[in-house]
Amino acid sequence: MTGDVAVLGAGMHPWGKWGRSFIEYGTVAARAALADAGVGWQDVQSVVGAETVRGGYPGYVAGATFAQALGWQGARVTSVYAACASGAQAVNTARAQILSGMADVALVVGADAAPKGFFAPAGGERPDDPDWLRFRLLGATNPAYFGLYARRRMALHGDTPEDFAQVKVKNAAAGALNPNARYRKPVTAEDVAASAVVADPLRLLDICATSDGAAALVLCSMEFARRRGVSDPVRIRAVSTITPTYPKAVLDLPDIATDSSAAEAPSPDSFRASIARAAYEEAGIGPGDLSLAEVYDLSTALELEWYEDIGLCAAGEGAKLLREGATALGGRIPVNASGGLASFGEAVPAQAIAQVCELTWQLRGTAGERQVPGARTGLTANQGLFGHGSAVIAVR
Repeated sequence: MTGDVAVLGAGMHPWGKWGRSFIEYGTVAARAALADAGVGWQDVQSVVGAETVRGGYPGYVAGATFAQALGWQGARVTSVYAACASGAQAVNTARAQILSGMADVALVVGADAAPKGFFAPAGGERPDDPDWLRFRLLGATNPAYFGLYARRRMALHGDTPEDFAQVKVKNAAAGALNPNARYRKPVTAEDVAASAVVADPLRLLDICATSDGAAALVLCSMEFARRRGVSDPVRIRAVSTITPTYPKAVLDLPDIATDSSAAEAPSPDSFRASIARAAYEEAGIGPGDLSLAEVYDLSTALELEWYEDIGLCAAGEGAKLLREGATALGGRIPVNASGGLASFGEAVPAQAIAQVCELTWQLRGTAGERQVPGARTGLTANQGLFGHGSAVIAVR
């Protein structure tokens, strides 16, 4: 079953390093979303929590954890984990429940209290865990992976470290206008060049931080929105949560092997491009219909890759699109008007939800100084470990 669901409320806990429990962050975001929606907690029939695996037992049952924190009232609960795609999985689960008639109103919550530094594997010996294997066998931390991808772009397309730095400059300028962002100061290309090399050619300011933070959405049926007097809400029109197709010819960590292409030709699209294509097909639109996009800038180089993956330009033309100013605030197709992960950092279960929060505010016209004029259609995109696709299309 497909169809629109309404985004009645959006709320966040600001990103940063606050030293408190992810439960506290998620509860703040949930209450903000409920207040924004004008919906009482008692009206919520389903809670979908995006899991915080590092949070231990409460994180593994995030739906019940947040329901308990808000006060038991009998709502059904669901907990989902899909690494960085967890938020989109949570949105999709809530949407399916609403469209199937299981619930009229659903609360989606994701929150994290991330460790300092880059993400490391959990303890113990887990040879069946590809994420554990890539750390132990390859020493392939996330920054190392980002650096390899940046070198690949330089070799294939002629991108330069200066191009990568301009992504940070662009996103920092947007993040400076966002009260929920962790980093709210403009950055120059000289600042990026002066920061420490982390994984050549990427420097410290090319790579996103890890953060605490939370985001929440109140989703409801179109009929419920009308009963509440909301005749033209922001609507979720498509959610893509696809997996790769055989054979997968380009490596994505934590995978350290790929399928043989001897028996079947590789897909013409990369995995990330197929994520966006599935969302466009469900929504019945194309890249040319977008007013803005929120993409997963784990590093500056990866943002350029997303421009191509979501169809804003041809392969190899991401840096050209950036240089033209098309993806900056005021440009033809702003990307990461929120400031992106460059300004927020990673709060893993929350970030795909936070992307939808940004689309909601932009499509409502309430994004303040970072408002994209006349925004009507937006796309979010990111990729979770282990082949988790993640894209959401919202319209108004």
